[in-house]
Amino acid sequence: MYDDLLQPFIRYGFMQRALVGSLLLSASCAPVGVFLMLRRMSLTGDAMSHAILPGAAVGFLLFGLKIVPMTLGGLAVGLLVAIGSGVVSRFTVQKEDATMAAFYLISLAVGVLLVSWRGSSVDLMHVLFGSVLALNDEALALIAMIAGLTFLALGIFWRALVAECLDPLFLRSVSRVGAPVHFLFLVLVVLNLVGGFQALGTLLSVGLMMLPAAAARFWSNQVRSMCFIAIAIAAASSLGGLLLSYHASLPSGPAIILTAGGIYILSILAGRRGVLRNAFASRGHRTA
Repeated sequence: MYDDLLQPFIRYGFMQRALVGSLLLSASCAPVGVFLMLRRMSLTGDAMSHAILPGAAVGFLLFGLKIVPMTLGGLAVGLLVAIGSGVVSRFTVQKEDATMAAFYLISLAVGVLLVSWRGSSVDLMHVLFGSVLALNDEALALIAMIAGLTFLALGIFWRALVAECLDPLFLRSVSRVGAPVHFLFLVLVVLNLVGGFQALGTLLSVGLMMLPAAAARFWSNQVRSMCFIAIAIAAASSLGGLLLSYHASLPSGPAIILTAGGIYILSILAGRRGVLRNAFASRGHRTA
């Protein structure tokens, strides 16, 4: 048991940094994913994860694989896409989901071309899929800062975020904070995707945000409870994925997301609101 579970994290510094970074991302990304899911914006998170690629690619072209330039570039382009899609949907006939899809497809294509233009296939794989085992102290500090900002924003604006999530029209009718809170939420999404990009790349960073949130929906109806359950699932996925990666010699990022996917499937079947529970409840009603 010791050799299988604890020894990799005690013996190797890169495993320790990977675990700390993954746990910080789990605590930060999972609650944001719950709000995205409840807003029925799950695919928006996926679109935004691709949208940060051109900014990260520009940072890569100018400074190489350095954390700060790629992060600032991804953050700038991610916010630009989020704001741009909102402006287009508000002043034209096109809905926000279609606008977001168009923006993210363009961003993904531009980003891949930019990285491929000056980098190698290894650089492209690093940007697209990340490398959680290669996290350094600078990346950990950035992830910790993003997690701290997320906790602060959730603590201060929790009630407004819940209200804007469940009934945005009501919030806008009784308060002027609806639009600012919506923008704040988009900023939190982009920030956490940028943080996840350091470990999981642009293609997989949304996985740690959405899969635990989707799994938590099968265990609770309350927003606060779903957030805590999602954090626990994300943390378990990070730990299990890193161990799976270490023992089976698998890529660490996909191993983490596949572990989260396994927990999601288990939640579908065995959750309090899952398939088996509903099937037994329906059978009990028919018997009665």
